[in-house]
Amino acid sequence: MTQQNMNIPAAETIEVEGYEKVLTMRDPATGYRGIIAIHSTKLGPAIGGTRFWNYQSDDDALADVLRLARGMTYKNAAAGLPFGGGKAVIIGNARQLDRAAWFRAHGRFVESFQGRFITGEDVGTSPADMEIAAQETRFVAGFAGRGGDPSPWTARGVLRGIQASARQRWGSDDLRGRTVAIQGCGNVGFALSLLLKEAGARMIVTDVDAARAAACARDCEAVAVAPEEIYDAAVDIFAPCALGGILNEQTIPRLQTAIIAGAANNQLHDEAAAQAIEARGILYAPDFILNAGGIISGGAYLLGESSARLEQRIAGIYDTLLAVYDLAAQEKTTTAAAAEAYAEQILRADQ
Repeated sequence: MTQQNMNIPAAETIEVEGYEKVLTMRDPATGYRGIIAIHSTKLGPAIGGTRFWNYQSDDDALADVLRLARGMTYKNAAAGLPFGGGKAVIIGNARQLDRAAWFRAHGRFVESFQGRFITGEDVGTSPADMEIAAQETRFVAGFAGRGGDPSPWTARGVLRGIQASARQRWGSDDLRGRTVAIQGCGNVGFALSLLLKEAGARMIVTDVDAARAAACARDCEAVAVAPEEIYDAAVDIFAPCALGGILNEQTIPRLQTAIIAGAANNQLHDEAAAQAIEARGILYAPDFILNAGGIISGGAYLLGESSARLEQRIAGIYDTLLAVYDLAAQEKTTTAAAAEAYAEQILRADQ
């Protein structure tokens, strides 16, 4: 079955080619609606965050969870983690519901997978939400006592990826004097902005929440602009740190940057976007390589690894990204295709 035009039935499995399990749930008592997609458990139990979004349609929600779950398979493989890929989405308007009741319902949904899927925070959710879900399931992490907030680790990994990209493009990973456009000032974007400030970079920031952008600009000594203006900013590095699909035929021609390197998942609208970026001579840092810090921190908790090992894995994003850039050059392909090939090599080696 294709990913297009699939209506989501209540509490049923959806058969999707290439995915191990895709299950929906509706809880009549609370109104909760969610989808969990497991792409692969080849390397271990599927791990992926829970996204809470007011999707325009069920088809949009399904397409998003499928893309995200597949990306998690590649992210975990490329990061060297013994985990597979999965993702959860909750469908609804967060301002019009009983959040605690919904996350307890979500916890029950996660628990039904009996450890085959383990989740944490993502866009629209928080460590506090995961604590609520944990009242109903053992298989959730990313809050105090269970690995902590992953956002700072994601930001640290993205910084290492930006530094590797700078080295690839300019021969030096020194960011002093470089200008970075941050699209999205949420937990990760804000943390990344602070790290970039420490590294000596200048920043232009934006967010759909103007107050959040203003706070980020104040604390990071950055310039805040309207969301649509960020695509036209003349910068050295463009860092998407909000939602996916923002690199497309409308936005790519507007970009005035040498590097695209940010925290958002699924930044490319489609394969043509990767080719369009390449044609413009812009270096694209594949998102699932760059933003692996959060899942690495969660994995460290689940594996019982030391803080030193966690630091080592985060630092390794730098070398992994350089290896992907080398592979792209060798294969004469886009960096996006090279990143998937890199992850596929690891998946095949496990056979």
